[in-house]
Amino acid sequence: MTRTLPAPVAAGADERFGPRLWGLLLVLAGNMLIDALEVSVAVVALPAIGTDLGQPPTVTQWALTGFAAGFGGLLLFGARVVTLLGRRRVYLAALLAFAAASVLSALAHDPWLLLATRLAKGFCAALTAPTGLAIITSTFPEGRPRSRAVSVYTLFGAGGFTAGLLLSGWLTETSWRWAFAFPAPVVLLLFACGLRLVPRGDDESDPRRGAESTPKGLSAPTGGAESTPKGLSAPTGGAESTPKGLSPPTGGAVSAPKGRGELRDQPPRRRTRTTTRHFGVFSALTLLGALLALVQGITQLPAHGWSDPRAVGPLCTAALLLPAFRHIERRSTAPLLTLGPLRGNPALIRSAIGAACLNGSYLGLLFVLTYQTQTLAGWSPLRTAFALLPAAAPPALTALASGRLVARFGAPRLIVTGAACAFAGALLQLRPHSWPLDYPGRMLPTLLLIGAAFVLSFAALNMQAMSRLAPTDRLTGSGLYQTAVQLAAVLAVALTAALLAAHAPAHGAGPAAAAAACRPALTLVAALGFLGLLVGLTGLIRTQPPAASPHHGE
Repeated sequence: MTRTLPAPVAAGADERFGPRLWGLLLVLAGNMLIDALEVSVAVVALPAIGTDLGQPPTVTQWALTGFAAGFGGLLLFGARVVTLLGRRRVYLAALLAFAAASVLSALAHDPWLLLATRLAKGFCAALTAPTGLAIITSTFPEGRPRSRAVSVYTLFGAGGFTAGLLLSGWLTETSWRWAFAFPAPVVLLLFACGLRLVPRGDDESDPRRGAESTPKGLSAPTGGAESTPKGLSAPTGGAESTPKGLSPPTGGAVSAPKGRGELRDQPPRRRTRTTTRHFGVFSALTLLGALLALVQGITQLPAHGWSDPRAVGPLCTAALLLPAFRHIERRSTAPLLTLGPLRGNPALIRSAIGAACLNGSYLGLLFVLTYQTQTLAGWSPLRTAFALLPAAAPPALTALASGRLVARFGAPRLIVTGAACAFAGALLQLRPHSWPLDYPGRMLPTLLLIGAAFVLSFAALNMQAMSRLAPTDRLTGSGLYQTAVQLAAVLAVALTAALLAAHAPAHGAGPAAAAAACRPALTLVAALGFLGLLVGLTGLIRTQPPAASPHHGE
């Protein structure tokens, strides 16, 4: 059995972090935590947003899906921006934009301004989350120091979703606006520290310091072999190292790139006019527009029906924009979406579908449970946040042990077991029940099963996705994987909100009737869980590779 962590070695003087290295790591990990908690912040605050703005769930869902749409829809474009403009300047600019969007979100009195700011924050996360990991792998000395840095980065990302639940529950007690505003001063502090600590790229050296790009006190990368512990992956954004909704809900974990030579995210020394034309702006806007139009059409159907242009119009727009995106990409000399890593790689395809089902069903379930607890049962936001912890806390507490679990039991077995837990939890919610809400006998077991599903399978899905990728395909493959996970969250929440609206009881009906009307939305959640289980089973029954494989079948 292949080890998932490097063998213990004596700590030498060169393996200790200096103050500047620790400072850089805290800046990167702190920003990763902020990115990861953005989803859970919105989950608890949604009912309060709807009450304050006078909007139904089909509109307030944009506060949740807007961030995921900006993240997933613009993740590939964000990677291109970092490639052409450089890590440092993009990372710092994204921090400033994130802080400004946080303030505007808190001041929004119009749902569409709230959506715009959430989209902006999602795009900022698409710039900073994967870039933070790239900075770690190119700055920290390889070996135990870099592995330790990646572990800290992973842990902060894993805890972000849980921290967001508690902070949002506490702040929403006063106003949901505080829950959306509190990241601003934190991010500004990270920006101020990042100005001194984030290293410059190869072509971003300060003229006053000559060609040296690494800040004084920071060890230069040694490149070469991969430093991330075998089987341990680092998150690339929100939502995905742990439930987030990154990523999940808190973002997915993807294998760190090998050495400096494979981090093709620095701008060329001489950027030509031809190079600047390959940002892929039209491709990115077309894809994002298609996604937003699709969500708008889905959420308008319950109120207006198939004959109303307010519902059919956005759906037709999405149907036109998707082929337009494909056409633009096919004519581009540098397309954003490269499907090469998917060809001949069923492990990546199964992992992307499985993680999408797990993340989508999880956020769809939280959407329904938050509606039931706050809108129907009258629970406070803080009580709701504590009630949801059994699903969010276990993945954060066990994040660093995920590599050992995969090494011992194999990714396919863990994926199937986790998918079975998620499906079983969704089925529990489909049982007929009487009002009032039964937390210990109904909701708590569901949340515990969902938490177990993420503990068992989310990291395994990430590791399986990266297991058969060539080193040169890892950045592209991880981008495709993360995009699928985030887009699933967008569509699952939109469909859940639409089903809640379509089956809402007549005006004046009691909470028991409203809770019973949640059954179609919960059926969707269960269907996603079942699909994830089926996909996992297809991987389990495949022929096992030689025993030397670190992922046992993948």
